[in-house]
Amino acid sequence: MTNTPCSANPFTPMSICIEQVDIKGQYIQLAAPILLSGQLNISELLAQYPINEEREQVPIQIGIDEAGRGPLLGSVNVAAAILPAAWSGLIEDAPLKGTPLSILTDSKQLSEKKRDILYPLVQQYAVGHIVADIPAAVIDQVNILQATMLGMRLCTEVLLEIVAKHLNAGDKRQFEVLIDGNRCPDLDYASLAKSGIERSVIDCQAWVKGDARHTSIAAASILAKVSRDKTMYALDAEYPEYGIAKHKGYPTRAHMEAISAHGVLAAHRRSFAPVRKALENVTHTESGNR
Repeated sequence: MTNTPCSANPFTPMSICIEQVDIKGQYIQLAAPILLSGQLNISELLAQYPINEEREQVPIQIGIDEAGRGPLLGSVNVAAAILPAAWSGLIEDAPLKGTPLSILTDSKQLSEKKRDILYPLVQQYAVGHIVADIPAAVIDQVNILQATMLGMRLCTEVLLEIVAKHLNAGDKRQFEVLIDGNRCPDLDYASLAKSGIERSVIDCQAWVKGDARHTSIAAASILAKVSRDKTMYALDAEYPEYGIAKHKGYPTRAHMEAISAHGVLAAHRRSFAPVRKALENVTHTESGNR
């Protein structure tokens, strides 16, 4: 992938613009930039995952989740999160009991109020986190599944590279990449190898309903969901006639009526059938009026 730093400090916070991606050796120019933002707490990383040559290293678990695959409007957001070692584990084992994240679970099971409470806490207490914003133009370019997989891949690669750089542990550090869903993204292992991360140290696992099963995935689900909601509220302020704050871009009756009344926005996903049909109706109407 080709990264353009958007910040003078590439470590903490992290802010990256990606305009091209290398997919199986072929560079693809994206229809719009993918923005990634987050931060890495370097001192906490070294404290939580110390380098000890004499003992087996504790694997670093990276939880990955997305929000916004179903809506007709806006970006799909993907997030990755690394929690403190003692906090990262199965939710049923209650590793978060007595911590500031004790109510953390799948974001869909929490009220918006609780998600908003957890969002800054996850940012504060996570050892590292990053969120990718994949815009509608990229979704239309590669389809929603591939856009989501690309976001998961980029979040994983960026976080792996910067973590490995600061640990400087060579190939002895193991990483467990925990993906919410039934498939893992195709990582660019050749690029990762250039950063000293061999394929053998990466264990990518797909967890069905993982956001309700593992704390690190749940943390990522909060980051993805709330960050996407924030973009929806910004669009609602710009286009109040669409009622975006209520439907968040999903294909509700109110949303479809707004599209019919006011037209398709630049942020709408043109590859999605209801939006494509609305555009076709406009074209037919214009042709009939000539």
